[in-house]
Amino acid sequence: MDGTIRVTAVVENTAGARDMLTEHGLAFWIDTGSRRVLFDTGQGKVLRHNARRLGVRLELADAIVLSHGHYDHTGGLGQALRTAPRAKVYAHPAALRPKYARNDDGTARDLGIPSLDEETVRKQASELVWTRQPTEFCDGLFVTGEIPRVTAFEDTGGPFFLDRDCQHPDPLIDDQCVFFQCLQGTVVLLGCAHAGVVNTLRYVEQLTGNRPIHAVMGGMHLGGASRERMNHTILAFSEFDIRHLGPAHCTGMAATAELCTAFPERCFACRAGTTMAFETA
Repeated sequence: MDGTIRVTAVVENTAGARDMLTEHGLAFWIDTGSRRVLFDTGQGKVLRHNARRLGVRLELADAIVLSHGHYDHTGGLGQALRTAPRAKVYAHPAALRPKYARNDDGTARDLGIPSLDEETVRKQASELVWTRQPTEFCDGLFVTGEIPRVTAFEDTGGPFFLDRDCQHPDPLIDDQCVFFQCLQGTVVLLGCAHAGVVNTLRYVEQLTGNRPIHAVMGGMHLGGASRERMNHTILAFSEFDIRHLGPAHCTGMAATAELCTAFPERCFACRAGTTMAFETA
């Protein structure tokens, strides 16, 4: 794989380009020049609009990769599959199972993929590929599969459950990220990092033979992070020596401000319409 890989935030909570619409969600478009991938789909309310405004041709997608099964990353999957019927879908099996969150009053809300199940996805996609393990889904583009949980200070980031009665906690084993190599090191694209952003980056380092992490973009789910977790996360980011840091989506305003204060020359706004180019040769 030679040349340049371009990553565009098509869906995000905020907008960074003219005529972009926003929603609580995330979707990245990855263009290698020969292959095109949609990583997550947002809720589905602004995906096609923003794609048209950005010149992103969703119908050319070779693959659709899901970071996990929450609605704000999968709500546009049905729409994307109707637009790009030849695309393969890469997901952990748990991403297509029921998912809930407990409200403050003890009731539950549905967080799963809206109106889609495994059978429907198999019918609409050219192929459904399970990603329990690290998987190369296009030349040089990888998804981690299940991420080992090794830190003592990270958790899934919320009261997530597998059942509406909120009796069975959801470990979110489906959480995964995308990564690839550029000349300066590894680029990591996060969905929500429910496995813990430090766990995620450590695992990517392990998978890449400890190549330097050049850039990290996406959701880090630090909105409710404790002081201890933020301190450990900032220390770990310093040790990783990340050159470009684009916190987005579920990272949280306070956590994003802390990261930008800690790494003022390295942080950038990862908003709908933002494009980053990474040289591969």
